[in-house]
Amino acid sequence: MLIPRVIPCLLLTGSGLIKTRRFRHRRYVGDIINAVRIFNDKEVDELLVLDIDATIVGYEPRLDIITSIAGECFMPLAYGGGISSMKQAEELFTAGVEKVVVNSAAIRQPELIKQVSSNFGSQSVVVCIDYKRNWLGRVHTYIESGRKCTGMTPLEHAGYVEAQGAGEIIIQSIERDGCRMGYDLDLIRQIASATNVPLIACGGAHQLTDFSAAIDRGASAVSAGSMFVFHGKHQAVLITYPERHELESIFQRAA
Repeated sequence: MLIPRVIPCLLLTGSGLIKTRRFRHRRYVGDIINAVRIFNDKEVDELLVLDIDATIVGYEPRLDIITSIAGECFMPLAYGGGISSMKQAEELFTAGVEKVVVNSAAIRQPELIKQVSSNFGSQSVVVCIDYKRNWLGRVHTYIESGRKCTGMTPLEHAGYVEAQGAGEIIIQSIERDGCRMGYDLDLIRQIASATNVPLIACGGAHQLTDFSAAIDRGASAVSAGSMFVFHGKHQAVLITYPERHELESIFQRAA
């Protein structure tokens, strides 16, 4: 049975792996190379690594660490964090990264999406759209790790980056990050209905049925962080990933 991709999302800072809650409240969860090796053993579909400090602090993608991660990865690797030029994208592909993920650059330098797409194919460039609601319930896209509001809605931004050549879109709820309250299904449905590129749901996954619910609303793949690194009511650090028969069962029931 062909099942949708289920992608662990790993947040990198310094040389360590962390997990956030609502893009704040950082908690160290271990060494990223060790995490990659565990996910290798569990035969995950794909891995998403985001350096959440690169754009804020202002440093370029750290090729030494990224090369080490790519060297350990048995699965396709997508990397985001501090990417602002074609040269950096080329260096990342040379280092072994399959997809580059842009967030702030999709607002500041949208031409970069088209450049990467034209040179390496649209499948190689992914745009991550972070968003949250204000006190009036209006939804806005944020950049700089959720620190700066762009004024654009995620729906507007998704349509724009698709037109620029993005091959995939990650839609990530800041308010649900690390809270394990389920995906934002209504917004997933809206964006999936309005765009024609694969959509990856991110932010809020708590249980396996959240995956099938997001796929049912039109997502092509799902991503999660806390669900794969914390375990039990005390949130002990334990890297896990569903067995294939569990995923087949949940997606089969939803089909």
